Amino acid sequence: MAVLGAGSWGTTFAKILADGGADVVLWARRPELAREITEARRNSDYLPGINLPEGLRATARLDLALAGAEQVFVSVPSQSLRENLILAEPFLAPGAIVVSLMKGVERGSGLRMSQIIAEILPINPDLIAAISGPNLALEIAKEQPTAAVVSSNSLETAQAVAMLARNRYFRSYVNTDVIGTEFGGVLKNLIAVAIGIVDGVGYGENTKASIITRGLVEMTDFAVAYGAHPETLAGLAGLGDLIATCQSPLSRNNTAGRLLGQGYGINDVVKQMQQTTEGLASVGPILDLARAKGVDMPIVEQVRQVLAGTLKPRDLAPHLTTDSAEPQGERTIDDEQAHGGAALWGSVKRTFDQLRHSGRRSGGD
Repeated sequence: MAVLGAGSWGTTFAKILADGGADVVLWARRPELAREITEARRNSDYLPGINLPEGLRATARLDLALAGAEQVFVSVPSQSLRENLILAEPFLAPGAIVVSLMKGVERGSGLRMSQIIAEILPINPDLIAAISGPNLALEIAKEQPTAAVVSSNSLETAQAVAMLARNRYFRSYVNTDVIGTEFGGVLKNLIAVAIGIVDGVGYGENTKASIITRGLVEMTDFAVAYGAHPETLAGLAGLGDLIATCQSPLSRNNTAGRLLGQGYGINDVVKQMQQTTEGLASVGPILDLARAKGVDMPIVEQVRQVLAGTLKPRDLAPHLTTDSAEPQGERTIDDEQAHGGAALWGSVKRTFDQLRHSGRRSGGD
């Protein structure tokens, strides 16, 4: 297995694979970081205090990382994916499965990560997969139990990846809704920024619960407009990831929002963040895509205004429902589209069952 990108999530996922018994090579752009990972079994820049397994090696040479790799997991900043794939393409083994670990859309094109992979690499689309879910890197690196979902147009590909991406503390489920899985991972970042903003302002749990709940509606409306199944947004890649990202100080998006809420400008926030904050980069592209489908996203729009300096952070929460002066229904997708309230509740219940019992039973996301 090859993992491209030695940030916190790339390194953590390499550890997941190695702890599951795979032979893993991690590509780090900086030679000194590759040496530290291989020789000291540490990545002090991104995972301080974590011991890495012996089955994990690192290199700064892309050709060596990809040599003979049967599955390639890509964890680079979403806005640099295209250029990194162009560099990697000559070294990709025939028939290799390529898996996106990223949660973003490309500025300008609005493409999801799997779409860029399909565009750049000359491989069968059925060999492309994406992984998403409540995956805060440091918690997983500390081997705290969690779950994720592997999604591919090909169920066989998703299952092949899931069989390797599992160990005693990490469980992978599968689905074939790549659109919903990828958009869930992108959209929850934007809601997490909003949660961080109101947290930084000093608002309490009622405000945050309201934003999370209404944020899930925005996420579902958007994803369904682009062809996703609503049940996916009630699963690990939607609701599960949303809960984890919104509540944890380990979330880069939550942290960036909190700094904005405390009065820092966007440039100062970017300087303080050691790693890419995908939510900040995705606000514009997502709103462009939303407008193209006629989807209203008042929470995300207000995040954009805070980033632009045209809305004070303390004014974000009171304006969540000012898209209309008339009373609005809580749901925006009718029963027929959403397959009924009972079906949606069933999906939510299954998500919590999976999170509670992921080590004790099998099933799909």
